[in-house]
Amino acid sequence: MQPERFDHFMARANAAYYAQHNPFDDFVTAPELTQVFGEVLGAWARVVWQMMGSPPDIHLVEAGGGRGVMMADMLRNFPAANVHFIETSARLQAEQNQRVPHAHWHQSLADLPAGDMIIIGNEFLDALPVRQFICRDGVWHERFVADGAYVEQPTAISLASAPDNTVQELNETAAAFVRGIAKRNAIGLFIDYGPMQSAAGESVQAIYLRKFSNPLEVPGAADITAHVDFAALAQAARAAGAATQGPIKQNAFLTALGFMQRTDQLAQRNPAMAQNLRLAAQRLTDPTAMGSLFKVMAVCPANFPTLPGFET
Repeated sequence: MQPERFDHFMARANAAYYAQHNPFDDFVTAPELTQVFGEVLGAWARVVWQMMGSPPDIHLVEAGGGRGVMMADMLRNFPAANVHFIETSARLQAEQNQRVPHAHWHQSLADLPAGDMIIIGNEFLDALPVRQFICRDGVWHERFVADGAYVEQPTAISLASAPDNTVQELNETAAAFVRGIAKRNAIGLFIDYGPMQSAAGESVQAIYLRKFSNPLEVPGAADITAHVDFAALAQAARAAGAATQGPIKQNAFLTALGFMQRTDQLAQRNPAMAQNLRLAAQRLTDPTAMGSLFKVMAVCPANFPTLPGFET
């Protein structure tokens, strides 16, 4: 078998995984933990739409929409007429259709119609494929995969000098996505896990049957992700003519949007749900849990006013 570049391997493995498996058997995302997450994002989108001048034909887009839970929750606070999902999995499209039957589905950002647009991606960027490079004796090599193992080949990609065995990841697919948002003059909001600043290191991980596993071991049966390099994506967006806001920690963003107040309000109205709602809110905002690990970054047109949640 010819060695396969790692990002190609990761893309193929994740496409098979999402086509054939229910990812929520292996992990849980914020919208699945509490409806409040989607509701405050819907309120955020409504305010942003008003800041855009309330265009009548706004397109509300979710990239990688899971089972459609977040979009359904968002629409309670922002019932946009033009709802879209960027989703390649036919199985997930069917689940999204059950919850948001009037939506439109697309394979990529390029397939979306022209016009005013708000795009939201929660845990979308981390699943996009990364290239991996490793320094050996002062020379950078790129990782390929063959027969379930890494194969290293010299690369012409120019990378900064680093100590031997340093791993550097490069997400060209994610950079292309944010450049696409910039070229459309759209508003994009991304919530994902990763560091504030770019840093060398290997972050690729795989989840198989709710446990961490070797990313090369069961391709197509495990979810493979990598930390999002927000600084690199911000640089890509700005190079394409957009502005960026953030990244900031998820707990600061959600708190600024009234996440805790809405949780308390819902808990008081639904005593049977109160404990689960408050536990979910704690998990999403606690600095030792998802509150600090997850970051929030927006891409917007140059000179756009400060977006809700990014005031500090």
